[in-house]
Amino acid sequence: MSGFFPDLSGRLRVLIDTLPARVVVIGHSRPDGDCIGSQVGLARILRASGREVVCANPDPVPRRLAYLVKEEPVVLPDALPAGEWSAVLVDCADLSRIGRKLGERFPKPAASIDHHLSNNHGAVENLVDAAAAATAEMLAGMALDLGLELDTVAAKALYAGILTDTGQFRFGSTSRRVFQIVARLLDMGADPSEAGGEIYERESFGRMRLLQKFLSSLKLECGGRVCVGILHAGVFEETGTSGEDTEGLVDYTRAIDGVDIGVLLEERPGMTKGSLRSRDPIYRLDQVAAKFSGGGHACAAGINHNTPLAEIYPQILTVLAAQIARADAGKTR
Repeated sequence: MSGFFPDLSGRLRVLIDTLPARVVVIGHSRPDGDCIGSQVGLARILRASGREVVCANPDPVPRRLAYLVKEEPVVLPDALPAGEWSAVLVDCADLSRIGRKLGERFPKPAASIDHHLSNNHGAVENLVDAAAAATAEMLAGMALDLGLELDTVAAKALYAGILTDTGQFRFGSTSRRVFQIVARLLDMGADPSEAGGEIYERESFGRMRLLQKFLSSLKLECGGRVCVGILHAGVFEETGTSGEDTEGLVDYTRAIDGVDIGVLLEERPGMTKGSLRSRDPIYRLDQVAAKFSGGGHACAAGINHNTPLAEIYPQILTVLAAQIARADAGKTR
């Protein structure tokens, strides 16, 4: 089969044909644009096939993505209707990302559609392509391959997912295929002006204060090749913000000239949340995150670890220094 995703599109067709009548599309905790966009896009595809569909997440939809769910709401676990539902995960590398309540209710999802390099193939059917820029790119491309219906709601959602996970088409994962798919989505109703305004031009004053705190914490490590920014405990209360307002902050650390790896660390009670970013996949940040029970992509990965910030900080630097040394050795061969 030729097309955007020839190895996966036929499998999506089989999945759609065999799913039961009631399907819940589940995304990950602290959902981003690719998560919400993929959920809405898949929900619209499945609804067009005659299914009863609901989207569910362990955390609320971020304010800047609320425009995507006006016609396709995303509910929290406690609001999920009772009864028998078949679960499909999108943009989730493993079951831990969907939270305890959803994980207990759906211990073996029917399917997972994802682009994370660290995906553990924990569903019955796993449609995974680590080379894709976004899960939304996969869903849009497969739908186009199969000639499936994409209404305006789906087109806008899938566009938003691609837009955000390619860093506004700046990241190395942005391919010719991405632009070909996006062009088709524009024909179907995706609106770049609307997406850009809603996602990138709706900052709250509190978020600006949070950014100020974050930038003042930046520190160069590993001979200037790593930049670390920290959000200390209490900063959300101090600035009137929440976890969703951290989206995109780590990109400031990577943007500094001479820095190869950018790091955002959030201090939480008894634990640390981390985000890792690089421009070059040679640094394999998914491997770094895996050492701290995290995962992700070669250039973008995350950590959630039950270790206080002061304790885990030097451990992360040690692993990053070793990873940089390995990358340097590989470049000289």
